[in-house]
Amino acid sequence: MRQAGPEFDRSRPLEEQSQWEEHARFMEALVDDGFIQLGGPLGDGRVVHVVQAGSEDEVRERLAADPWSGSHLLLEAVEPWEIRLDARRAG
Repeated sequence: MRQAGPEFDRSRPLEEQSQWEEHARFMEALVDDGFIQLGGPLGDGRVVHVVQAGSEDEVRERLAADPWSGSHLLLEAVEPWEIRLDARRAG
């Protein structure tokens, strides 16, 4: 779970935030390599990322390299999630 940081301007859409292109490229690379499985904003300044990682330290380390880390997004919490229902596995 991440939340809006001090440089995130809530009056502007994501695509108009400073360093948007760098952040978007970084996040797409995390998707491409399988680290981020799902992600997106909740609408209240928080963002959820479902990741495949071996440890909380790995999550923190990978997200710390984001150009928005500490400025536009702050890491709020890293929690394990046991998925018991998954329609992608059906059939």
